[in-house]
Amino acid sequence: MANPVGWFEIYVNDMERARAFYEAVFGQTLTALESPGMEMRAFPMADQTYGAAGALVCMPGFPAGGNSVLVYFSCADCAVEAARAAGAGGRVLKEKFSIGQYGFIALVTDTEGNTIGLHSMQ
Repeated sequence: MANPVGWFEIYVNDMERARAFYEAVFGQTLTALESPGMEMRAFPMADQTYGAAGALVCMPGFPAGGNSVLVYFSCADCAVEAARAAGAGGRVLKEKFSIGQYGFIALVTDTEGNTIGLHSMQ
C-alpha cells in the first residue's frame, strides 16, 4: 500500500519571499520546475524513499493563506525548525508538543500566511 499523499503544493503570493523562508527553515535549496502559467519551486525529491514530494506554486487566481490543507514536514527535532521559521519571517502558532506514541509536532505560519506542520519523533 502506498502513502496516501503523493504530491503537495503550497500556494504563495511572493515566490522569492516564500522560497527564502522555506530554504532558511529547512536548510535546503528549492529548484525551479517548468510549468506553463505558473511559477513553481520544488522541494528536494528522492525516488524510492518515504514521504511525498511537492512544491511552492505562484499562480494567478490562486492566492496564498486561508486554505484548509495542512502539510507536515518531517524533522529530526521539530523545535529546531519552528525556531528557524520564526527567525525567517514566519510565526510559531503552537510550540513543540507531544502527540504521544506518534512523536511531537509544532505548527507555524510561513511568510505567505499558510500554516504548516512540523513533525519529529523526538
